[in-house]
Amino acid sequence: MAFGDQPAYLRVAGDLRQKIVAGELPPHTRLPSQARIREQYGVSDTVALEARKVLMAEGLVEGRSGSGTYVREQPVPRALVRTGYRSVGDSTPFRQEQADDRVKGTWESRSEQVAAGAEVARRLRIAVGDRVMRTGYLFRAAGEPAMLSTSWEPLAVTGRTPVMLPEEGPLAGKGVVERMAAIDLIVDNVTEEVSARPGLAEEALALGGVPGHCVLVVSRTYLAGGCPVETADVVMLAERHRVAYHLPVK
Repeated sequence: MAFGDQPAYLRVAGDLRQKIVAGELPPHTRLPSQARIREQYGVSDTVALEARKVLMAEGLVEGRSGSGTYVREQPVPRALVRTGYRSVGDSTPFRQEQADDRVKGTWESRSEQVAAGAEVARRLRIAVGDRVMRTGYLFRAAGEPAMLSTSWEPLAVTGRTPVMLPEEGPLAGKGVVERMAAIDLIVDNVTEEVSARPGLAEEALALGGVPGHCVLVVSRTYLAGGCPVETADVVMLAERHRVAYHLPVK
């Protein structure tokens, strides 16, 4: 489709997008009103409205109640470095995710026993309905929400052991490798899959993003002797993160 054949709302959105990228409409600047867009581009109210919707869906602008629509300040993407398991002294699980050792990471968590759904059961190679310990995390970097994580561990493995609760007991806050070693399970393999999808409203709210914007999901499973002992989904806003893999050559 030639540019001239594009729908009018895409042509208007494209011109406004170019002005935002070029800095002609810097962050926190109010976007031209619907009436102003209509007059400037010679389009209808419907076209002007749809153009604004496009920019909002792309995360370039945001609406402020009772004030109008403003250009969003674009975050500088933070690298999420994947290097496999690294034993670094007293390094916490969150520190393993950080590219910058100067960033102070903290987290909140909540654990509960639940029945495994179909997807979790598949990943842990257990039966649907088997009991698992589910732990939800909200990680913060320098005080700002950075990522969400939900992990599941089969209670057939960890139940009635000192490591049944990931954030309680003698190994509270340690990683899966250390915790499993404490019950004589040696983690010898980790698998990861990275995918993208529209963010859920509750995820966007927790991470300070916009509902519907894309999130990255790192699905990770730890195995000991070929048996999965933990699986987790790490969720982060795509506009704020880049996943970087540093893989050794054997």
